[in-house]
Amino acid sequence: MKAALFDLDGVVFDTEPQYSVFWGEQCRLYHPEHPGLEHEIKGSTLEQIFEMGWGGELVTERAKVVERLNAFEAQMRLDYVAGFETFVEELRRKGVKTAVVTSSNLQKMENVYRKHPEFKGWFDAILTSEDFAESKPSPDCYLRAANRLNVSTDECVVFEDSINGLRSGCAAGMKVVGLLTTNPLEKVRQLSDIQIPDYTMLI
Repeated sequence: MKAALFDLDGVVFDTEPQYSVFWGEQCRLYHPEHPGLEHEIKGSTLEQIFEMGWGGELVTERAKVVERLNAFEAQMRLDYVAGFETFVEELRRKGVKTAVVTSSNLQKMENVYRKHPEFKGWFDAILTSEDFAESKPSPDCYLRAANRLNVSTDECVVFEDSINGLRSGCAAGMKVVGLLTTNPLEKVRQLSDIQIPDYTMLI
């Protein structure tokens, strides 16, 4: 392994339970006829979520949802997944290149940098939704990350938690480590080489 490529939510930060609360509220507000919709959209990009649940007459409500989401993300907790800090520092000591590859936008990342000033120092590259044309499960984002770090795909290991993210890493031809922070083992196991609950077993 010459490069470790990390998704953000559910991989670096244990934020998925908080997003489930937010999207649960939005789904109950707009789709009371569809209980559990927040679980079906889990791991999707905002654009994908809007395509699934905010089409037709609800297109005009998208701006309100974005405003609520931005306010929510500005105050949400950003707790690291257990063992992540030690693990990424060990990778850096061993000379492994590191990158964040996330569908989050720059505004979200500014919240991260403000709350965690140490964050940028752990990564050789940080790719956000503005850096690639196709969202996960397309492999585009991870292929771009490998190119940015000047490594081949078979030298990369992807750390992912969502189904779309896992598929993206597989499609890029990279080894994939599946975090069990978001989806059950039986789903993650189908799309990853190794499955871990957190990073404590790797340090």
